[in-house]
Amino acid sequence: MQPALDIRLNIPKSDMVFFRALVVKMGWKIETKENTLQKYIASRPKNVKLSDKDILSEVSSVRYRK
Repeated sequence: MQPALDIRLNIPKSDMVFFRALVVKMGWKIETKENTLQKYIASRPKNVKLSDKDILSEVSSVRYRK
């Protein structure tokens, strides 16, 4: 099996029924921006032990390059 290419397409909503049928027929996979965002959010740690001071320190270091 050849490696898959990650390609982004902008498809008009009116063509999505046809495109989804083509995807099924060809055995491809559709991943929308919303799907990608949901997977990212689901993979984030749930209970991160950071204090408000730690968070503000990190924000300041990025914002002010300190």
